[in-house]
Amino acid sequence: MRKKVAVITGAGKKRLGNAIARTLADHGYCIAIHYNSSHTEATRLERLLGKKGIDAATFQADLRLEGDVEAMTDAVFKRFGHVDVLVNSAAIWRPVPLEEIDADEFRQNFETNTLGTFLTCQKVGLRMAKQSTGGCIINIGDWCITRPYLNYAAYMPSKGAIPTLTRTFAHELAARNPKLRVNCIMPGPVMLPKDMPEEEKARAINATLLKREGKPENVAHAALFLIENDFITGVCIPVDGGRSIYAPENMSHLGGEP
Repeated sequence: MRKKVAVITGAGKKRLGNAIARTLADHGYCIAIHYNSSHTEATRLERLLGKKGIDAATFQADLRLEGDVEAMTDAVFKRFGHVDVLVNSAAIWRPVPLEEIDADEFRQNFETNTLGTFLTCQKVGLRMAKQSTGGCIINIGDWCITRPYLNYAAYMPSKGAIPTLTRTFAHELAARNPKLRVNCIMPGPVMLPKDMPEEEKARAINATLLKREGKPENVAHAALFLIENDFITGVCIPVDGGRSIYAPENMSHLGGEP
């Protein structure tokens, strides 16, 4: 029986990619774990999945470099033979006051968050388009591009490009293979920093309609839904507890969470 294969970028560290990788593994997927510098964390996940009988392997690549992405794509297809799902979750996210952002900081955000997503969609997507079964690509955006908050003026534009990139690849790749779909998830406060002050955390939670912090598994379940529903493509789904449509008066000028 042909096994399903998922490539998850940025899956080493315990962030969204890691949760998505574990969820897909629980649903029978072989997992290609991408990492850039988090080798220890990536191999830890590989061992964890291996103990559960999941076929998993790690692949290193700096997604800002076209050659690295091409080499990773070749290695994944050589190892597994095919790819059914690609999840682009690798990203950088760090607060920097506007006064301190220079061209290098801005460039790093775009190269990692935007260019990296473009290159993996392109290199892996074109290989998937040659498969009779097609496949599914899921990009991870961010709810906050609808209402940018302070101190992320380099990050916001880099994530703001993801919905357009998603729609573009949905069109481009479906033109090559109508069984290939591309969608996007826009997470809200699902992984608040552990060192966030309790007062700030409470404000972030109050800024959701559901009045609670989400979980990485909420995003992973959304990814599973987009994979399994084969009549959805080119859409961006918020998973944010209503954060993107709700702005309490005392939160209208604040953000503070991814």
